[in-house]
Amino acid sequence: MRLTQQTSYSIRILLYCAANPGNNSRIKDIAATYSISELHLFKIMHVLVESGFIETIRGRNGGIRLAKPANTISIGEVVRATESNFFLTDCFDTTNRDCPLVDSCGVNKILAEALRAFFAVLDSYTIADVAKDRGQLRGLLDLSHDTMHPIAATSFAHQPS
Repeated sequence: MRLTQQTSYSIRILLYCAANPGNNSRIKDIAATYSISELHLFKIMHVLVESGFIETIRGRNGGIRLAKPANTISIGEVVRATESNFFLTDCFDTTNRDCPLVDSCGVNKILAEALRAFFAVLDSYTIADVAKDRGQLRGLLDLSHDTMHPIAATSFAHQPS
């Protein structure tokens, strides 16, 4: 199984926001940091907003931030929200089953078990876990300087851990 670029970029956006607590992050800055097209990131943002991971803030000092604490966003949730399917083989696609062994094949059961194990591992980690060393992450993302727009502490109810 290979995860799509959309999933990879989604996790990167969430990590960027987790490393930048108390500040609004701007797509322009995220795109520059990761050398990704702003247009591409805007498309991904739609999925992240719809899934409740990111919230947008309008206005001159606007941007994006985590919509809930980083320790409540599992990597598994993000993968499920950003991937279109998890068909490890054609057998997993119930609309296109053409194998006569589909209901009695032991391989399907093994692959289904493997997929459950895959998600069990992803569900056991959160964005906060991955962003644990915020200082190093901020340095790698070039967030060590305060170019972002601070959010008043009282208006930022969802502080990532």
